[in-house]
Amino acid sequence: MKKIKAIITGATGMIGHGVLIECLENDQVEKVLIIVRSKMNIDHPKLEQVVHEDFFDLTPIIPKLVDYNACFFCLGISSAGISKDDYYKTTYSLTMHFASVLLPLSPDVTFCFISGAGTSTNENSSQNWANVKGKAENDLLTLPFKKHYMFRPGFIQPMKGVESKVPMYKKIYKVLGPLYPVIDTLFPKYITSTPRVGKAMINAAVEGYENTYLENADINILAGR
Repeated sequence: MKKIKAIITGATGMIGHGVLIECLENDQVEKVLIIVRSKMNIDHPKLEQVVHEDFFDLTPIIPKLVDYNACFFCLGISSAGISKDDYYKTTYSLTMHFASVLLPLSPDVTFCFISGAGTSTNENSSQNWANVKGKAENDLLTLPFKKHYMFRPGFIQPMKGVESKVPMYKKIYKVLGPLYPVIDTLFPKYITSTPRVGKAMINAAVEGYENTYLENADINILAGR
């Protein structure tokens, strides 16, 4: 059975935290490195935390990025309330910088990128965020990692103590959260959960998947394998 050595970014956020929990619980994952700006209150035998503030200067932590075979890139911000330039810098420029530094250090990586439902592959949406995410996806696919998967979740149910830090998401979840079991049963392609996203990323790295772009339905299928 293939063993995963994974790097996770964005582990303090809702999705990244959920992915981290699944990695720590899964026997197929033998090592996890998280790169965070502030240390998380989690201890586990297979977890290493690297506290690093400036993701645009990875030089001090380059020795830590060697010999991994999975990167679960969950670092991101909401586009609400910030300028287009700041959103582009964090969502596109930072992602591409991290990926380009990682590639020569761990070329055997399966790179899983958290994008979002509605992302524009053609970069021609009326929504700026969708174009920026689309550009990030497109340019990541030009990098010769072993495999690439673009995760495009829609509504995500936070579970296992995971919470969102985004005020708007908290408001939406307060309304829709109690309806999750019903929505999940009647409209499974529109909803997923933090454990499913984590399991799907692990399974993508272990066994692969036929689609490069994973919507909610794909995430749920892959999580169940």
